[in-house]
Amino acid sequence: MTEHALFGEGFAADPYPAYAWLRENAPVRREVLPSGVAAWLVTRYADARRALADPRLSKNPGRHRAADHASGRVGIPGERGANVMTHLLNIDPPDHTRLRRLVSTAFTPRGVAAFEPRVRALADRLADGFAGRGSADLIDEFAFPLPIYAICDMLGVPPEDQDDFRDWAGMMLHTSGKRGGVGRAVKRMRGYLGELIHRKRGALGDDLISGLIRASDHGEHLTEEEAAAMAFILLFAGFETTVNLIGNGMLALLRDPAQLARLRRASAEGEGSLLDSAVEELLRYDGPVELATWRFATEPLTLGGQRVAPGDPVLVVLAAADRDPERFADPDTLDLGRGDNPHLGFGHGIHYCLGAPLARIEGRAALETLLRRLPDVRLAADPRALRWRGGLIMRGLRSLPVEFTPEGDAPSPV
Repeated sequence: MTEHALFGEGFAADPYPAYAWLRENAPVRREVLPSGVAAWLVTRYADARRALADPRLSKNPGRHRAADHASGRVGIPGERGANVMTHLLNIDPPDHTRLRRLVSTAFTPRGVAAFEPRVRALADRLADGFAGRGSADLIDEFAFPLPIYAICDMLGVPPEDQDDFRDWAGMMLHTSGKRGGVGRAVKRMRGYLGELIHRKRGALGDDLISGLIRASDHGEHLTEEEAAAMAFILLFAGFETTVNLIGNGMLALLRDPAQLARLRRASAEGEGSLLDSAVEELLRYDGPVELATWRFATEPLTLGGQRVAPGDPVLVVLAAADRDPERFADPDTLDLGRGDNPHLGFGHGIHYCLGAPLARIEGRAALETLLRRLPDVRLAADPRALRWRGGLIMRGLRSLPVEFTPEGDAPSPV
């Protein structure tokens, strides 16, 4: 691997050869990132799993060296220095323990499961917009709006305001390399959520924001700022990851006709177990989150034989760990029926993704809907010509053009 292979031209389209080289030759390696920040990259599965659960690696950006932290080069795009909101992605115990416990009382797996019929109905409504046409961009017309409208519905954002969220999310997605645009979108979204929470306090409903307001444990409640921060992070962390899960996953299927046909048969026959395992395998094979969010050493420690100094940033490369041949048989092969699949797509340890149940529901609903409504869907572009958004944490397609027989034109089965 040359010095520029890791973040050079073509890396976003296929980072896996570079990650394989690192995993084999330098599994924990200090690299200067495109932002200019130097960080340790962890690429082997065993090391990654340990790092994700290591309490000596803090999520608090304040643990980073002051010069880099003040420059705004770490954390969530659009948030800098003292303006960083307090949420589950950037705090440690005991604050993290308290907030997660409170939020979990509102964001329960049972409550998320009850939301599934609405996600399926939304997926069908979006497919209505292009299924009769014979072509579509599955990112712009399906993968992007599905999680935005779904999480807005779940949070309790009124229908008349949801297009504003789509616009703000679009600014965050399409200007990911331009801090000004992202910052404006974040500011507008945060301001709106604060106002919405204030309004809902006088008229609680059955939505997630009302649940966050009600959330209590041993007499403790979320503050208004904490509730706004939690609603924001659900939007921020939930929409782009699902866009990428659907886009990356559909591309992987379209490039593997045998696996696509296998899943199409199972879906048509109502074999839900393969749909479930397909979502897990797509998360492992080409997942939406390339690197776990920033961690910072709080004391000297050893990772993969390397000495990490206090304040050093550590980035766990989930995309590399989930293709580690020491853990996964034939890891570069897509196998929708893979049985032993403890992938790290949702993280590990106390920061395991709170939204994992919702992401699974959305991924399953998206696959089932597209296979049912577009039974002969096929890629309408050379895979090498597809353009990728290669942000440091997330990786996904800018567009995914497909063709198919329009609904109503397909021959009736004999």
